[in-house]
Amino acid sequence: MADHHRQNRGGHRPQQNNRNQRRTLGFTIRFRNGEGKIDTDLFDKTAKEAAKTVSDCRREQNKSTQLRRFYDELVMWEEKARQNQDEFDEYLPFVRMLKAKAAYAEGRKLVDGAFVDLMEQTIDFVKSTDDLRVAKLFFEAFLGFYKLEKGD
Repeated sequence: MADHHRQNRGGHRPQQNNRNQRRTLGFTIRFRNGEGKIDTDLFDKTAKEAAKTVSDCRREQNKSTQLRRFYDELVMWEEKARQNQDEFDEYLPFVRMLKAKAAYAEGRKLVDGAFVDLMEQTIDFVKSTDDLRVAKLFFEAFLGFYKLEKGD
């Protein structure tokens, strides 16, 4: 595994926060390299590792249809931002609200902390229209691997 990830050693479940026992992704997503270019592993190794971690959950959590709703909303905001780049700053608060929606879904036990961590890292990365495009493509790659891992 690349050195920019915190390792998930020994096939154990992802790291948990001792304060509230919330699962996390277990590593930091590296969206861009030191030169500001898209990280070479983002749509491959990173997306696959994230999919493996998020899919390792209770059967009733992190269902593909639930995760797809988040992707669909991310796609909608990316399309709006691409079509109206001058309005990006107006859209950004609504993109960031996806983190609150993920937290709400976690509260309803529809998703778990690992997925919320994935969403938080993805949304926190977004600072421009191009970042939003990269985030959308990452989520698309993640979902492709997720479907294979979870199989629901």
